[in-house]
Amino acid sequence: MKRLVIVILAVLVFACGLYFLNQYWIHRYDSLLKSEAARQQIDPDLVWSIIYEETYFSPWKKGRNGEVGLMQVTPVVAREWAAESGTTPLEQRMLSDITSFLRDPERNVEIGCWYLAKFNEEYRDTPGREARMLAAYNAGDSRASEWNRPAPGARPLTEQEFVARIDIPSTRAYVSSILDRYHRIKAAKGAPRACRYGTARDSERVALGAERWRPDLEKELTIH
Repeated sequence: MKRLVIVILAVLVFACGLYFLNQYWIHRYDSLLKSEAARQQIDPDLVWSIIYEETYFSPWKKGRNGEVGLMQVTPVVAREWAAESGTTPLEQRMLSDITSFLRDPERNVEIGCWYLAKFNEEYRDTPGREARMLAAYNAGDSRASEWNRPAPGARPLTEQEFVARIDIPSTRAYVSSILDRYHRIKAAKGAPRACRYGTARDSERVALGAERWRPDLEKELTIH
């Protein structure tokens, strides 16, 4: 009996250790995300949800198509950022080793948020703009624009209609997964689903019912 108690306690200690290690892992960049998201006037919860999906917060991950780092930034996007923002001589030298440059969490999140902010501005007045932003981030702006184009004289597409029009299965799954996580974060906070960063307006509130939210996920998903 004593041995059983010891085993149970050991398992509990191990499980608690794993839980807190995981909490540290997925929230250790929260202050960085908040800072860069605020600078670009985008929602840090959306940025967090993207990183969760892209790399599960591993800054060393490299994608099959050359994407690098937390937000899986491509060298092409990094060079666009460098050309538009103007880089210091040190950063220009670092760009010669683009993989190492993009594995730096601060630079990666800075560039990723800069890129995401372009789509935030483009779709600012579009209902369910997060879906468009995610599709553009994953598959490119030209494809997202095509999926977003309604029939002549028709009303703008809803978020669900837009997602249904995505004809690349991997992108549709990507957008759906991130949106689900993002909506759950907003539901946990009791916050608007799509805060209008940089304006006085908020979009519609989360449409998810409380029965779909698992309370045990709230702490995991909420940025500290």
